[in-house]
Amino acid sequence: MTVDERKNINTGIIQNIILENRQKLSLSGVLDVFSFDDQVIILETELGLLTVKGENIRINKLSIDTSEVIVEGDISSLSYSDNKNSEKTKGSLISKIFK
Repeated sequence: MTVDERKNINTGIIQNIILENRQKLSLSGVLDVFSFDDQVIILETELGLLTVKGENIRINKLSIDTSEVIVEGDISSLSYSDNKNSEKTKGSLISKIFK
């Protein structure tokens, strides 16, 4: 898929990610926080699961009403995964455990 084709896809979902100096991450379009500790935060967003990794990271602001989250700390990576794929993975993991 070319860049022009990606621009033409209209999902109707707007999500903003602002990372300032790898220290402060501002996100919009957040639906829920699945898990968090000082090294990994997993967020459910309108565009899929977002994993934030780093050192000494913490959620500074969480507003589910406005769908905004602010994360501060030493942020090293951001990665998306699809909600549907993660549910399938969980199911297959559970089925492997109970075999």
